[in-house]
Amino acid sequence: MTESSAAAERSASIVVIGAGQAGLSAGFHLQQRGYASALEQPEAERSFVMLDADAASGGAWQHRWESLRMRTVNGIFDLPGFAQPPADPEEPSRTAVPRYFAAFERAMRLPILRPVAVASVTRADPDPGGALLVTSSAGAWRTRAIINATGTWNNPRLPEYPGADAFQGRQLHTRDYAAASAFAGQRVAVVGGGISAVQLLEELSAVADTRWYTRREPVFLEGDFEPEINGRDVIERVTADAEAGRPTGSVVSYTGLLWTDYALRAKARGALERRPMFVAIEPHGVREADGSFTSVDTILWTTGFTASLSHLDPLALRNELGAVQVRGTRVVAEPRVHLIGFGPSQSTVGANRAGRAAVRELDRLLDRTDAALAGAA
Repeated sequence: MTESSAAAERSASIVVIGAGQAGLSAGFHLQQRGYASALEQPEAERSFVMLDADAASGGAWQHRWESLRMRTVNGIFDLPGFAQPPADPEEPSRTAVPRYFAAFERAMRLPILRPVAVASVTRADPDPGGALLVTSSAGAWRTRAIINATGTWNNPRLPEYPGADAFQGRQLHTRDYAAASAFAGQRVAVVGGGISAVQLLEELSAVADTRWYTRREPVFLEGDFEPEINGRDVIERVTADAEAGRPTGSVVSYTGLLWTDYALRAKARGALERRPMFVAIEPHGVREADGSFTSVDTILWTTGFTASLSHLDPLALRNELGAVQVRGTRVVAEPRVHLIGFGPSQSTVGANRAGRAAVRELDRLLDRTDAALAGAA
């Protein structure tokens, strides 16, 4: 490292990467425990800073498709200490939720830098009480611990299929979808078995000729989903996978699909007649599992997302299965790194709780290392 780059380094006791719901919860709880803004009080004994890749407040919500309204989203849990104002059920979630997040940020005066892309996190010092180095588009931050809250939106899962490069129509992922009007009159293949697939099938089938493809037969739950019962069971199952070091799947892979109003409308139009996955993509359509050919104009991959963790790769946190093993929010392979909005804490209520838990555990870690250093002096 050169003298000029070292001089450009800044320091914070804890760096929070990401400012969606999980990151904002962590920022709130850091303030509650007396951590100062590293932007305003860089010499404070305990300080923190938040680095967010987006140019504006709202996390992934600001990028959702325009037709996703507040009445159709799964419940948005209040941020800590800041109740949501009444929401217009017809307002797009991409405007309502970011406005709420922005109001929270202003009220709490959180030290957020944006837009800041984090390139890597490395070990500046391998000692448990040593430093980590966060390299970003806004310079380097030397820190004692990381709370990672980068979510999944920037890491879409795109399967590789034979012939995909030769397809002459349009291919896009859920993250690129804006509105059904762009597909009016087209033949659209929707691939994926999750909630987004069903939501988009419902609106696309009103203006386009849709076909639904999934690897497995979708499972729709009969009866109501009881959060206190079903939700607890799901969290326990995801937690068991995450703590065993197994890759965690989507929420639907644990819960099944619900017969929501939009699912019933899609079913009534015949849009939920599922087909097994096609075996190849050809220039003007897809080759079906039975060998027949179906002409399509667009392939919409609603195939989900995986955690955005590539900036942590220099820390070698993944096991032989490609998963990051955690205990609660703490990474087993590196106790100075906590993952929130990850695995069992992907829900909005889970993200809030994970932010609080990560801060509590890291505060104790810093106390222990400070005490150890004082005893050795």
